[in-house]
Amino acid sequence: MTVMIVLFVVVAVLFSSIIRGIAGFGFAIVAVPVVSLVLPPLEAVALAVLMQLIVGFHDVRALRKDIHKPSLLRLALGSLVGTPIGIFALAVMTPDAARILISVSVMFGLLLLLRYKPTEPRPSGHLAAVTGVASGVFSGLAAMPGPPAVAYYLGVGMPAKETRASLLIFFFFSALIATPGLAVAGAIDLHMLFLVGLSVPGLIFGTWLGTEAFKRLGSDQYRTIAIGVMAVSAVISGWRGLAAYL
Repeated sequence: MTVMIVLFVVVAVLFSSIIRGIAGFGFAIVAVPVVSLVLPPLEAVALAVLMQLIVGFHDVRALRKDIHKPSLLRLALGSLVGTPIGIFALAVMTPDAARILISVSVMFGLLLLLRYKPTEPRPSGHLAAVTGVASGVFSGLAAMPGPPAVAYYLGVGMPAKETRASLLIFFFFSALIATPGLAVAGAIDLHMLFLVGLSVPGLIFGTWLGTEAFKRLGSDQYRTIAIGVMAVSAVISGWRGLAAYL
């Protein structure tokens, strides 16, 4: 590993952390494709998961009063059910085909969000549970649990502060689920831990910058940014999938 590769990864983590700090999601969406330019894809995923795991312990302590506990619990439980389903689906579907399917699904969801904006919060326990299952399926298929969870919170009109806090804790939970599998796959070793350690300052600083920016956003601005990050994730996922067939 050269100094240039390390610097590239550190800068990618910093930028991705800013996005995460603003929106409450998007770290892996940005970091994994960029870091994959200089590291194997499995290592890029492992780096993103470990980064979210590290900062997640702080998030749990700092954001526990802001989360919407009922929906978060249902999302987490649903994700436990959906993740094995997604992994099983990979037996009959390639990762690239899964990325294309997820991209199309996200784009369809974004069209609905652009047409529908609730005037007041309308959380639904049943919908949260179904969303959790969908997030688990997306995670098992392509390590992307985010789109269904983000769409749920934007769709039911939760306040930006609750949405961001709940998403950050949900992704911490997703990282906890993913870490043992990555360790078994051999993606977490001393080489990876060393790279993670070098990237932590950028993670902390970027998250702080993003959080400060979030404090200055109104609800409509937050919704616009969240939808924008979702659109970017759909494009990146779809392009990565299509590239295998071109």
